[in-house]
Amino acid sequence: MLLTITYEGHNTQELGYLLHKNPARAQQFELSYGKAYVFYPEVSDERTTAALLLDIDPIDLARGKTGSGEGGLFDYVNDRPYASTSFMSAAIARVFGTALNGRCAQRQELADTVIPLTAHLTSLKDGGEEELAAQLFEPLGYRVQTKRSVLDGAFPDWGKSPYIDLTISGTVKLSELLNHLYVLIPVFDRQKHYYIAEDEIRKLLDHGEGWLAEHPYREKIAYRYFAVRRNYARKALDILLSDEEDPEETESGENTEEKEVRAPLNAQRMEAIRNAVLASGAASVIDMGCGECRLTALLLSEPQIKKVTACDVSVNVLAKAAQRLHLDRMQPYKKNKLTLMQASLTYKDKRFEGYDCACVAEVIEHIEPTRIPAFERSVFEFAAPKTVILTTPNREYNANYEHMQDNSLRHGDHRFEWTREQFRTWTEHVCRTFGYCCVISGIGEEDERFGAPTQMGVFTKNE
Repeated sequence: MLLTITYEGHNTQELGYLLHKNPARAQQFELSYGKAYVFYPEVSDERTTAALLLDIDPIDLARGKTGSGEGGLFDYVNDRPYASTSFMSAAIARVFGTALNGRCAQRQELADTVIPLTAHLTSLKDGGEEELAAQLFEPLGYRVQTKRSVLDGAFPDWGKSPYIDLTISGTVKLSELLNHLYVLIPVFDRQKHYYIAEDEIRKLLDHGEGWLAEHPYREKIAYRYFAVRRNYARKALDILLSDEEDPEETESGENTEEKEVRAPLNAQRMEAIRNAVLASGAASVIDMGCGECRLTALLLSEPQIKKVTACDVSVNVLAKAAQRLHLDRMQPYKKNKLTLMQASLTYKDKRFEGYDCACVAEVIEHIEPTRIPAFERSVFEFAAPKTVILTTPNREYNANYEHMQDNSLRHGDHRFEWTREQFRTWTEHVCRTFGYCCVISGIGEEDERFGAPTQMGVFTKNE
């Protein structure tokens, strides 16, 4: 299996610095599943190409049972010597690890610069999915070319090969290209050729940071990446999707009028939730899906509240929250109240228990509808606080946003948005099922036809 990376432009021999591999000599690397070779088929000031070639012996794999699972003849007769698979991803991490992480001591400014790069991969197994390569790479800004041969020219009835040669070209950082390849190569054949442990979730999120959350086929990527561990795919998606910003809080939009509406709305929402918490008499609160801890910061300042736990599924988000709260220099009386906790809201967790009040602010719409029952049980059955305060967008109000198309959602990560009637129906279901009563109110400027932009439900446990 072969990967080539070509840099075209000026002083392209600096590709050797970026990859930490000297163009003047070939290098060999011993891997647990074979050998890797790095060499440069062409080197000039205008065009330089680096090649990564893997030499895999399927018989050695069968003897060592590395990546062997099917058993029988398949262990000895398969496509592993030539098809680009997760072995290539592992080799990229092993051989080009420093470049993968975006580091270059001698040319760091170049490593941080987008440059014209072309990658060519031989024999990617897409199983005949003609659009797969375009689906995966075009949203990342690459020009995509594929070439597919027939299985055997002498036997045209056998049809086309399930393998393609792939070429992608774009102006990107080298580290971005390598991370895209690292994640997406195993997506093609849906087979990891080694034991998959739970730390693979972190690898996917680390190498997908900055692009995977926005990818329109992120679910497809996750489920094919973890084809034999679908629970890992679900967990990775839970973490990934919760790591995005609340659109009501973002300041990067181009529509100035929209920003002027949204910023006050978020402030009103935080204030409404805080007032509801205080009105409930709660002394201990868990902020579920805390994001950057804007609500947590408000609650920490209230003398009535003696304990605040901020919970989020994303470790990265919690790290950002700690910075935003200035945890390292927080006043002791606040710091003693605060706990930061990583957890998923769709799984039973004993750490959720024992709080007077749970706040779930602009979170439920980010959960897949099929996971809502699990969320309901986690919060209302197992944690079962005396008070639950939940906010979510009112979909009807979207008609007031001129920039939004019909039937679109306020944020690309929203899995759904409820109308006022749908929200009321859901709250009634929760109350019947788990023994609560609920008061619904609106937050933000009320529209005569469509109501308020945010709807809030305050659930109180029946005595």
